[in-house]
Amino acid sequence: QLQLVESGGGSVQSGGSLRLSCVASGFTMNLNLHNFGWFRQAPGKEREGVACVSRNDGASYYAESVKGRFTLSRDNAKNVVYLQMNSLKPEDTGVYYCAARSFLFSECSLQPEASDFWGQGTQVTVSS
Repeated sequence: QLQLVESGGGSVQSGGSLRLSCVASGFTMNLNLHNFGWFRQAPGKEREGVACVSRNDGASYYAESVKGRFTLSRDNAKNVVYLQMNSLKPEDTGVYYCAARSFLFSECSLQPEASDFWGQGTQVTVSS
């Protein structure tokens, strides 16, 4: 079993920045063995993929709405996955979740149903 704990959410004004962190723990301490992703859910909307990183080659993928503004990175030594969010917009408001996809898959996915383990989420609020 893999446990994920997010932190770093908060309230910022439009144009501001936040960095979310996701600490992973569990049966394996090697982040390279899993695919990780960040997802978000705004009030009244479905959960959507924001960014993910594949375990096989470390390639990152981003939703069109955040390309050029968000950057996913990971620190394997600390078992932490980050999401740096710059130039935030009010439409980025929502609960942000860290998720992991089983090591049985070599690539990550921005589809929420493809992830197997989830954190509890952290709230991000961007005001205009």
